[in-house]
Amino acid sequence: MVQLVITWKKSKVAMESALLDIAFAFGLGMTATRFGLPPLVGFLIAGFALHLIGVEASDEISILADLGVTLLLFSIGLKLNVKSLAAKPFWGSAMIQMAVSVAVITSMLMLFGLLFPLPLFAELDWRTAALLGFGLSFSSTVFVIKILQEKGEGQSLYGQLAIAILIIQDLLAVIFLTISSGVWPSLWAFALLLIPVFRPFWFSLMKRSGHGELLVLFGLFMAFGLGYGLFTMVGLKGDLGALLMGVMLAPSKKSDELMKSLYSMKELFLIAFFLDIGMRQFPGSDAIAVALILLLLLPLKALIYAAAIRCFNLRIRTTMMASASLTNFSEFGLIVCAIAAKAGWLPQEWLTIVALALALSFILAAPLNQQVGKLYVSLRPKLGWLQPRHLNKIDRPFALGNTTFLVVGMGRIGTGTYEYLHTHLGGSVTGVDSDSTRVEHHKRQNRNIIHADATDPDFWHKVELSGSLRGIFLAMPEHTGNYYAAKQLSKTDFSGDVAAVVRYFDEEKQMAELGVTSVFNVYREAGKGFAQDSCERLGFISTAPVEQERS
Repeated sequence: MVQLVITWKKSKVAMESALLDIAFAFGLGMTATRFGLPPLVGFLIAGFALHLIGVEASDEISILADLGVTLLLFSIGLKLNVKSLAAKPFWGSAMIQMAVSVAVITSMLMLFGLLFPLPLFAELDWRTAALLGFGLSFSSTVFVIKILQEKGEGQSLYGQLAIAILIIQDLLAVIFLTISSGVWPSLWAFALLLIPVFRPFWFSLMKRSGHGELLVLFGLFMAFGLGYGLFTMVGLKGDLGALLMGVMLAPSKKSDELMKSLYSMKELFLIAFFLDIGMRQFPGSDAIAVALILLLLLPLKALIYAAAIRCFNLRIRTTMMASASLTNFSEFGLIVCAIAAKAGWLPQEWLTIVALALALSFILAAPLNQQVGKLYVSLRPKLGWLQPRHLNKIDRPFALGNTTFLVVGMGRIGTGTYEYLHTHLGGSVTGVDSDSTRVEHHKRQNRNIIHADATDPDFWHKVELSGSLRGIFLAMPEHTGNYYAAKQLSKTDFSGDVAAVVRYFDEEKQMAELGVTSVFNVYREAGKGFAQDSCERLGFISTAPVEQERS
């Protein structure tokens, strides 16, 4: 009994310490946003700072980090369109990049041994260099998804391309880890094939979970129980199981709601992930020098990604944005190095070096991804010679024809807007959305919709804004997307009206400064719309003067 009490007190102290670490990370995350950087940069710096003052990564932080990664992969699965992985530009780019990156990075590591008089480079042989080259060729799934979510561009063409490449990389990593560990999955792994057979049951269970805590618990059960738990038990990687469970549930109408219900929990756990990276063993001077030299590989990685994507005749903007998002090192590099070190193939020091290089790559890549859109716009006049003559059909320009109203973002608000315009105002209405699954759904409903990314600065230049176009309605789910589209639209010669959806008062001001004609605050107007619609249905007559109603 005494031992149980002591253990409980130790666990309580450890958890309190972990919460203080997260609070410290929150403070630096807020500071990072003040300088225009993503919060994750602050989280990484917080990890380094805690380590320097003697605070080591606790088991609780590591557990929270693992939970965050698992929930992230589950969320990716919920939004993943499996058909996109079969598109040649997606899997083709991933395979070309992997083959070329391993060969080039391996050669560069051997070259570093000749150029830099550091023992760690001098001791490398081709086998070890190839192993490191394989690990450093990956890009971070966690980082890229986080960046895409913050920019609201996860469903854009370049975002889907980046995610598809990452998933294929993760699958290759899982195969490598399985082979290198020497432990093959149990025969019981074949029993996992029965899980999708019961998909109607899982859909029904999710529907019956409602909209509250039961839905959250259902998501946790699918991610950690059926996904991570069962896959680990049969000798497969648990994170892969969480991803596949998400993919299985993706076709359900409640998948979006489930993802949103898990969002805050996932974000909290991911703070621990970035903290955990920063709180790893801080290297000595030689190791720091090696980690800084490894950063020289990042521009090389970007060029390899760009060349691989360019093989499939995608626009230069798509190529540039996808390559920039993938220009970082991956946590899988740490896993590969850990396995190699355990097997005696790699000196233990490389674990710390790769961890530091990983963290530094995040710090460099975060501001790059914030500015790459502006960089492209400034360089666009000089990049015309790089544009493919015959664009891939998934990235070609299009014409609006005789469209009268254009609705950008065909989610719930956008769909309601489309139906109202089509029913009450007449004329031709066209919807625009970057989510291919949603586009297919609307086409089945016989709606006029095109698959395009309105946050792409080229969108408003390659689309033919006809003289019949009277109004554009910006109804994308993320304010960043609507704001960016309005900003790009303000640079065109469109003279019609523009309306936009916002949720907060400061967003109204931002849109007004861009010349948006009408700004609709969803939260403020919801009550007014509810009352107006209900009164019309119930037959209540307003007693207010006409002038007051109009005001």
